[in-house]
Amino acid sequence: MRAQNDEDFQVYTEHPRLLLPARRLRLLQRERERTSPRWQQFETLVAGKVQMPEPGFAWALYGQLAKNEDFSRQAVAWALKANDPRQVAIVLDWCQAVLKEPEAAVLQAKLAKLLAAPPSARTLPVMRDRAFAAVVLGGERGKKELEAIVKGWWRAEVAPAIKAGKYRYSREESHALFELLHAVRDSINIDLREDAPKYFKELPAYHILSYYPATFPAAENEYRIPFYDGGGEPDLRVAALARATDLSMVAFDTNAQETQFVQGWLIHDRFLMRGTFGIPYELLWANPYQPGLSYYHLPLAMHQSTAGRLVLRSSWEDDATWFHYGDGKVQVFEEGTRKDRSMKSPAPIDIAGTVVHFGRDNMEFRVENDELQNIYVIGLEAHTGYDVELDDHEITEHLTDAGGILNFQFIKEGDRAVRLHKPFRLKS
Repeated sequence: MRAQNDEDFQVYTEHPRLLLPARRLRLLQRERERTSPRWQQFETLVAGKVQMPEPGFAWALYGQLAKNEDFSRQAVAWALKANDPRQVAIVLDWCQAVLKEPEAAVLQAKLAKLLAAPPSARTLPVMRDRAFAAVVLGGERGKKELEAIVKGWWRAEVAPAIKAGKYRYSREESHALFELLHAVRDSINIDLREDAPKYFKELPAYHILSYYPATFPAAENEYRIPFYDGGGEPDLRVAALARATDLSMVAFDTNAQETQFVQGWLIHDRFLMRGTFGIPYELLWANPYQPGLSYYHLPLAMHQSTAGRLVLRSSWEDDATWFHYGDGKVQVFEEGTRKDRSMKSPAPIDIAGTVVHFGRDNMEFRVENDELQNIYVIGLEAHTGYDVELDDHEITEHLTDAGGILNFQFIKEGDRAVRLHKPFRLKS
């Protein structure tokens, strides 16, 4: 990646620019030539004229890979009437070979109109759409917009908030995040992760551990269900986007050990998305030739300190007990049931030898262990120093993370008391 003072926001790459760099395009062409299970399922649905939830995306992808002008033309016809800037940008980018000048002008005008107005919101999906438009249009308009996105939004607002543990986005929006990362790096060679490196280093393991242990059997395939608030049945569209996000995370950095564990999590065929919504993403992002590391070698406790979140599992089996803390809320999954837990719960939770205490500004608990013990105290004030005293030890100050979490690892010394309190400090 370039140093910031050497950055150039002008797009010079040839079409296709979005999500299909030459290396991935070659991989997908190989999937088609080998009639892989992913390609077979995708072709069966698209060529069989099954209605696709995202027709511009699906038809343009099929037209590009099968070199089928009819489906590329269908994608163009759909985009001319559509009001979905993400798919319009993809169609304009991927269907260049069949576009007529008046059609290209209409699609370009749609994206130019989007960029001419201020963002409707400064959320990940909205800014992703603007980045897609900027990349496809290129020129001075695209250059100006990409610079505003990188410097004026990401580096000025998002990255500082991520590093402070204050930026929140849904699992559904995480897909927009990784599409944005790909679009920016592929077009102007800037890796946005470098502005919050610790967060993005921790993110792959959090993604794996934040799925519930039990899987969800659907008609087309099994789904792993990511953590969600509220009641009701899981949203399988969000589950599909969560898998698509993880696949694109691996594609973004295939060499990192963190993402190799994610690849090991993804390669089981029973989770291969076969439905009309998921299969285009499955084909686009999956790399069945990429070796992965077994997630069984990952720790069963994940403390994502940059976001102030804690996830625990008792094992990697489907019947495991599971715990999640974040944004001041606790959720537990056990015996096939998802339950919210009150933060006022007095009793600690012990999962596979990791103990979680519900914090108070002044509290005491005992450590009773003959082995190394991992202990977390949750629900304290965020980014705050607490005085901690162990029997026969001096008082030391420990700083909580963005979620008010403290972590202690006690070597085997027998029973002892731990006293924790928030010191009184005069306000300046």
